[in-house]
Amino acid sequence: VRRDADEDVAEPAGLAPVEANSKSGVALFVQQRAIGSGVIVDPNGYIVTNAHVVEGAQRVRVILPVPPSRSPLEITPIGKREILDAKVVGIHKETDIAVLKVDGHNLPMLPLGANRPVLPGELVVAIGSPEGLQNSVTMGVVSSVWRQPDPEKPMVYIQTDAPINPGNSGGPLVDLDGYVVGLNTFILSQGGGSEGLGFAIPARVVRFIYGSLRKYGHVHRTEIKATAQDVTPTLAAGLGLKQSWGVVISDVIPGGPAGSAGLKIQDIVVAVDGRPILGLPGLTASLYLHPPDEVVSLQVLRGAEKMSINVPAVQFNDKADQLADLIDPNSRIARFGIYVMDFDDRVRAAMPDARIQSGVVVLGQSLDTNALTTSLHAGDIIHALNRLSIESTDQLRSAVGQLKPGDPVVLQIERQGQLQYVDLQSE
Repeated sequence: VRRDADEDVAEPAGLAPVEANSKSGVALFVQQRAIGSGVIVDPNGYIVTNAHVVEGAQRVRVILPVPPSRSPLEITPIGKREILDAKVVGIHKETDIAVLKVDGHNLPMLPLGANRPVLPGELVVAIGSPEGLQNSVTMGVVSSVWRQPDPEKPMVYIQTDAPINPGNSGGPLVDLDGYVVGLNTFILSQGGGSEGLGFAIPARVVRFIYGSLRKYGHVHRTEIKATAQDVTPTLAAGLGLKQSWGVVISDVIPGGPAGSAGLKIQDIVVAVDGRPILGLPGLTASLYLHPPDEVVSLQVLRGAEKMSINVPAVQFNDKADQLADLIDPNSRIARFGIYVMDFDDRVRAAMPDARIQSGVVVLGQSLDTNALTTSLHAGDIIHALNRLSIESTDQLRSAVGQLKPGDPVVLQIERQGQLQYVDLQSE
């Protein structure tokens, strides 16, 4: 059973990653019904946590625990802590990473990534607030630094037997030198508790996603317009491949950069930018972390011949990224806590499969403090408010302005080609 580590926790908690940085860990409130952990990675108040901890939240609050006193004459009051409202800078669901920002300066922080790579057998500590218990630290051993729990998904994780329980989501996995080597994310468990199978997002991935979310609000990553899959012994035998492991190109998009550079179906990718590729997760990670404005250097095996192919990379943009680029700060509907725009040609290019190509498109959430609790997401198309058909942002803004306290609010929206109703409720 896959169980997110912040599930079913109701009490607030704090955490202290290491003694020298006892305030760099934080606990996160989400709608006062969900809680997780996080880690300060910049002294000016930038915090990294899991996307599932804050996804859909109307209000996010960060709890900074007060560090314990080091003097026997000073006693830290029990429960003393600082609570700050946080802004969600960006969320990346694919890697389950979110970046928050609180007002603060000179905050203690932990560095992302060690001076050396984490290794199997290394001792690490998981920091968080399991079951709401503040400042909990558990120790374990790294089993793998490149584990792919789901063969259908390219994400890889650090696996550790350091006990991780509900409330640890988004907290740091720290080596004994005090460096963040991963972000605790989920556990595999039959009974719902820790059974020694904990997984953390590698610090290298966290650092890349954090930098992109902080700079752009969404992730810029590389693609070459080709698809690949793991080589199996059966696949190798059936296709006559020269090796029975690794990664084989299964499709090359006509007219794309990979095709133009000469990459072909059944080429086996053996290295990217000089790094050996042993499986699909390695190829995916190499492309993900490659700068989108630089050429990708591929070493491939074609038959018995090894060759080098330089592929001009292009920037991948999913629908959410394209919509985020269209956000205008003046397009905010504060009552709903969203940014919107009319369904025009720019939206049509990003959402060509929309069932009804009209209405008002949600571009993202603004997390206004006084907004109604809403489950609207980027890409939702608003077609009606109560019984009033909505065709433009001006019409939506006017209709919202006429709502009185206590009035029912029901939106008809289109989400992934299906119509549904969303009722918005006050806090």
